[in-house]
Amino acid sequence: MKAIKYVFFVGLAAAMCAPLSAAPLISAKEAALPPAAGALATRGISRGPAVKLISPEADTPVQSPFDFKVSLEARGGEKIDPNSVKVVYMKSPFVDLTPRLKSSITASGIQFSKAEVPPGTHTIRITAKDTEGRETNSVVTIVVTK
Repeated sequence: MKAIKYVFFVGLAAAMCAPLSAAPLISAKEAALPPAAGALATRGISRGPAVKLISPEADTPVQSPFDFKVSLEARGGEKIDPNSVKVVYMKSPFVDLTPRLKSSITASGIQFSKAEVPPGTHTIRITAKDTEGRETNSVVTIVVTK
């Protein structure tokens, strides 16, 4: 019995110490879709939340997998509603990435480790609302090299 417990705990410890595997954020099939038509304009000055791409740095080439981190900051003493956060890959048709990121979204932002993304330039729209319903849309571009 002691041997079984030992093997179990050694296996459990090994699993906990093993590096986390990368998780797909964008598939090669999705990356091959045509770009979304129309302008990707966002509104000007807003009282909505601040949405800022932390990692990878926008328009700076990065290798996959990488940590996808976005900071969300409400204004005027309000709070971010994590259920309002939407992440969309700007392809035709749009690809909703939100379900893939759901467990990584909090009121302070998105922290998705080891995101797998195929090489290329990827445009993503991030939308967030505060508890007063004020909305911000931010469009970010991620460049992935081989």
